[in-house]
Amino acid sequence: MPVVIVYGGLGALGSTVVKTFKKHSWRVVNVAFDASNDADANIKVSRTDSLPDQGTQVLQQIEEIMSDSKADAVLCVAGGWQGGNAASRKFLDSVSASVKQSIDSSAISAKIASRYLKPDGLLALTGAEAVSHGGTPGMIGYGLAKAAVHQMVLSMAMPGSGVSGKVVGVLPTTIDTPNNRTAMPDADFASWTPATEIADQLFAWAAGQTSCESGRLYKFITNEGKTRIE
Repeated sequence: MPVVIVYGGLGALGSTVVKTFKKHSWRVVNVAFDASNDADANIKVSRTDSLPDQGTQVLQQIEEIMSDSKADAVLCVAGGWQGGNAASRKFLDSVSASVKQSIDSSAISAKIASRYLKPDGLLALTGAEAVSHGGTPGMIGYGLAKAAVHQMVLSMAMPGSGVSGKVVGVLPTTIDTPNNRTAMPDADFASWTPATEIADQLFAWAAGQTSCESGRLYKFITNEGKTRIE
């Protein structure tokens, strides 16, 4: 049975990814703050400010679950949006939160992949389309964190990175989730990307149904309810 490790399997995108892979009879290992009822195994992430401590705790739990076996895919779909410019009262808080949500989760996922990903497996990290073509003055912390994830994808795909297999970036625009609809009730939902579109594409890549280019940052762009990948 193929195995996927999903970092962030409880969020709107992550839970969709977990269910998609389960539907196709994969063994799913969820890494998150809490357990997923849909996953076959769960690894609890501690709410610590220390990246090394958090990473050590996650890796110890994965070793107990995986032992000498390998994963076909490691997918980091953790994250969260943070707004604010340099003058915002909680600017530094937004930077710190963005680093934890995006950079720390991606770094631990990369470390997991270095130990447990098959040579022909897939490592996918989640960036952001909005960060791929310029500055983000209204969400500086979020922008710098996602830009770092993009750079990590490029580095991890190169020889000598410590990771075998293919490494890709997933760059959504706005994902269509209940929370986003509540926060932006007047937005154009037809331009938001359904989580199922992203989950299905990740499965297609991981299962070898479609090919992907290692080191590429794939943008998911939706217009009038139709999603294309660039």
